[in-house]
Amino acid sequence: MSAIDLDFFRLDNQLSDEEKLSRQTVRDFVRERVNPIIAECYEQGRFPKELIPEIADLGLLGMTIPEEYGCAGVNSVVYGLTTQELEAGDSGLRSFVSVQSSLCMYPIYAFGSEEQKRKWLPEMAAGKVIGCFGLTEANSGSDPGSMRTRAKKVKDGWLLNGSKAWITNGTIADIAIVWAKTDDDTIRGFIVEKGTPGYTAPEVKHKLSLRASVTSELFFQDCLIPEESILPESKGLKSPLMCLTQARYGIAWGAIGAAISCFETAAEYAKQRVQFNKPIAAFQLTQEKLVRMYTEICKAQLLCLQIGRMKDAGQLQPAHVSMAKMNNVAIARECAQIARTILGGNGITGDYPIMRHMCNLESVYTYEGTNEVHMLVLGKHITGIEAFA
Repeated sequence: MSAIDLDFFRLDNQLSDEEKLSRQTVRDFVRERVNPIIAECYEQGRFPKELIPEIADLGLLGMTIPEEYGCAGVNSVVYGLTTQELEAGDSGLRSFVSVQSSLCMYPIYAFGSEEQKRKWLPEMAAGKVIGCFGLTEANSGSDPGSMRTRAKKVKDGWLLNGSKAWITNGTIADIAIVWAKTDDDTIRGFIVEKGTPGYTAPEVKHKLSLRASVTSELFFQDCLIPEESILPESKGLKSPLMCLTQARYGIAWGAIGAAISCFETAAEYAKQRVQFNKPIAAFQLTQEKLVRMYTEICKAQLLCLQIGRMKDAGQLQPAHVSMAKMNNVAIARECAQIARTILGGNGITGDYPIMRHMCNLESVYTYEGTNEVHMLVLGKHITGIEAFA
């Protein structure tokens, strides 16, 4: 059977050779190393840590950070295409790379001292130091400014108290980028190292989504953080929100990968599954479902390529990323649901990736800003009126 044309609008003509090669390299890695094990990892609730050295060797960690810090120094479109291919494998794998790159390495690069950059970034790019990002709390998700975690200035540094919730990589992380309010209620970022007295990171169990990913809580009880571990240029809520914009950009691309995986699975299945003496792809209702998925995927690709070029040109605004994250995760979620109906009962089994993607996307739909929050970001952009309260 002929392959499905996923480049309907010939976007490859707008990609450089480096961009296409990077995409193919990650696609091959996912097909050869991720796909054979990921269903079992998901069932076991296990993140495939054994793949971290290979991910690092491919240059996928902090890949847009300059080469002088041991990173690949590629453009934003390469990074986006990478997250697309990773999430075609599993959202948990893309989440790992996203958190390490956009939420841990980026704040060190953007807000850290030169000494901090030289100390941490090369080791993180090599996968030898794993990071996590501590912003969300049990009672402050969409409203991070209401955080209760505090950092009190003391003689030897800062005394950190509080907790964080729903933290990807937390339990396996060597360092945590933790956001806390100081005595004057200014939000600052701190590098908290594993083993710091009073710091614990228990893993969250019994998840029904992102099972091939490590999700944790972070607890800080009188943790003494040395002065050299504060991110000196981090000041105010804008700093962690800048990190989230980086991460949401990758999520917008990644969701396309999950949608493509579901669509390709459903389209191939529909051409092979015979009912009433013909493949179910021959039925009008099935074709309507495939066309809906195909159209939304093509539109999402156009959107992401444009914001990628805008990002590299320094023209991207947070509202652009909100639209892409909001739209692309929603359509990926819908594609998973539609694809499941085409496969019927087979769609719920681990023999196919659809139900796994569907469950994962339920988390992606609400993390890094819920669908509603991104709608209100765009609403403010359109009207000039903030409607969060």
